[in-house]
Amino acid sequence: MSVFHSSFENNDLHAYLPGDIMIGGLFPIHLQTNRTISPGPVSCENQVMIYTIQEINQHTPRLLPNLTLGYNIYDTCGDVSLAIRAALQLLKNQSDPQRCLIPASINSSLPEPETKVVIGERFSEMSIAVARILALSSVTQISYASTSEQLSIKYKFPTFLRTVSSDKHQTKAIYELVKNFSWQSVAIVGSTDEYGKYGTDSLKQLFHENNVCVDFVEILPDTFNKNCSTARNLIEKINSSKAEVIIVFTKEANVRIILEGVIEKHFNRTWIASDTWSISGISEITGIESIGPVFGFIYRQKKVPGFQDYVTSMFNGTTNGILSYYQAFTNNSKDDMKCNCENKTSNLTCLYCYTDQDESYNIYLAVHVIAEGLRSLLNCSNQSSTSCKSCEKYQYSPKANRSTCENKAEEFLEWSDPFSIILTTVAGFAIIVTVVIATIIGINCGTPIVKAIGGCLCFVEVASLLLSFCITFTFIGRPTENSCLGIPLFGISFSFCISCILANLIQILVGFSFDPRVGSKIKRLNHPVAVVIIISGVQIGISLAWLIVLPHSPVEESKTTTILYHCDMSEPSKKFFAATVVYNSFWGLVCFIFAFKGRQLPDIYKNASLITVSMVLFLIIWIVFLPIFLTLKGKYKPAISSAAILISCLSILGCHLAPKCYIMLFRKEINNQNAISEYIRKHYERKNLPVIS
Repeated sequence: MSVFHSSFENNDLHAYLPGDIMIGGLFPIHLQTNRTISPGPVSCENQVMIYTIQEINQHTPRLLPNLTLGYNIYDTCGDVSLAIRAALQLLKNQSDPQRCLIPASINSSLPEPETKVVIGERFSEMSIAVARILALSSVTQISYASTSEQLSIKYKFPTFLRTVSSDKHQTKAIYELVKNFSWQSVAIVGSTDEYGKYGTDSLKQLFHENNVCVDFVEILPDTFNKNCSTARNLIEKINSSKAEVIIVFTKEANVRIILEGVIEKHFNRTWIASDTWSISGISEITGIESIGPVFGFIYRQKKVPGFQDYVTSMFNGTTNGILSYYQAFTNNSKDDMKCNCENKTSNLTCLYCYTDQDESYNIYLAVHVIAEGLRSLLNCSNQSSTSCKSCEKYQYSPKANRSTCENKAEEFLEWSDPFSIILTTVAGFAIIVTVVIATIIGINCGTPIVKAIGGCLCFVEVASLLLSFCITFTFIGRPTENSCLGIPLFGISFSFCISCILANLIQILVGFSFDPRVGSKIKRLNHPVAVVIIISGVQIGISLAWLIVLPHSPVEESKTTTILYHCDMSEPSKKFFAATVVYNSFWGLVCFIFAFKGRQLPDIYKNASLITVSMVLFLIIWIVFLPIFLTLKGKYKPAISSAAILISCLSILGCHLAPKCYIMLFRKEINNQNAISEYIRKHYERKNLPVIS
């Protein structure tokens, strides 16, 4: 049996039903604070909460076994002060410590209130005020109609939730409507309350960002009324405005004053209605059809299952205190209760006629959200109470069975992973090819073509490539202290490779460039061993500093259900890594410039042209790879490193060394000094330059 209280002296209209879990309710049952006069239609939304709680308590099978929901509902009259007073009243009563949801071992600075959650308020301005109070005791608030964007700021309103979307979506829809009709200028009417203020600000920003002209913005004060100068001035401003559409983003009471003034002045405009008045009683104003077309936004409507029958039953003998209160003002006349409902919806009582279908379903949804949350909490408590224990470091408790612990899965790039199989296959093939190339070069060591690719330095180049291919295996499998040395070692090995190529390019330019100015400058650099030692020496210094200052050791990153094993790549390590990549890429760019410059020289073996291609590939790979590596997380991060190294080294092996081996094996006729001299002679004859035999 519900217990209802109605006190006309202190303006407290109150509905109460005891239960194991108490749900508070804050509703503007009246839209005025003075109830000593005729109250007008009573808002029916509070009855949805009562109906839904009764439905849950009586449901078979029980949604909440051995637990009943109670309610404690107050009428706020659409007034901030009364809403605050009601919220404080809900927090005043303290629950029995044995029924408290907070464990007795936890000391709370504020005693836990009997009310565990509050449904309401309707208006954003009141929800903001109430949310600040309820947050002090960590009481959850679920609003069914407050749409202000400010309420989405979690650090300000940590316990606030809602079953309606914020004004962010509505203002976006209003802009899309303006865009759809190609309106170039608008006027905005808002108000100082939270709903009007933040909605207006959001619209102004959207229109500014999309180059829509805002003719004027009018913010209505709290004292706005029919007889104030603000109202008269606003009507004149709307009448004289050049705006193609007037957007009114404020509460219904303000809209009614504005539209009545427009009707009185006998002019019409195009209007856009926000959700507060698009389906309100505004349509009943006499002469409303003369104001012009109105575009309104409403949320998708959905009826509360069984609620209409429940409300109708109230007039067939079932009643409650709030309904009795309304009957007291209508002389208990059932006909008066039906007050023109036939003009709205046939065969429905007046109480149901004045029910906002959107808000009603949102209230219904809020109660069910609370019930489902309690059900999940009870299930979890029942499971945990039997054998509750903390899981070990490398374990977790699955959601399906919180009373057990399972080992976290180890996560790293395994050898059996398809990506690993591809990488190892390619690396193994590359190692075999490199060994074959080294053997061919060794057999043809004294021939002109070996001298053309650097002579003895080509063996250093081959060795560095072989080491780089071997390093790719260190990125697969569970990381160890040794395998984590892969990237620093690659930096060293590749610097040897790139320095050998640069030394070779300098030799080519010195040998074939006949420009005295260019030749003299390049000759100063024609010290192959010195070039290799200096360039690779700097990289050795960077890598050693990296390994000494920040040892590259494996780390464990514990996640919810897995443990990720990877080599430490902290922010300082990322700087050393970036320095390694940038340094080698710089010398790769230098090689590209030298190779590009030497493309037109009479080189029978096309060294410069082929090196140009390999350097372009190398630079593209590392430009793409570096940002991916620094941002990517997970077990495939080492695979990306391995793939980048493989492609870089294969580009050099395939473009610089492999074509020379082809000549050594299948084009032996050009692997002699006479062939080189003849090629040079023909090259300069084509350019009509004298050649000395």
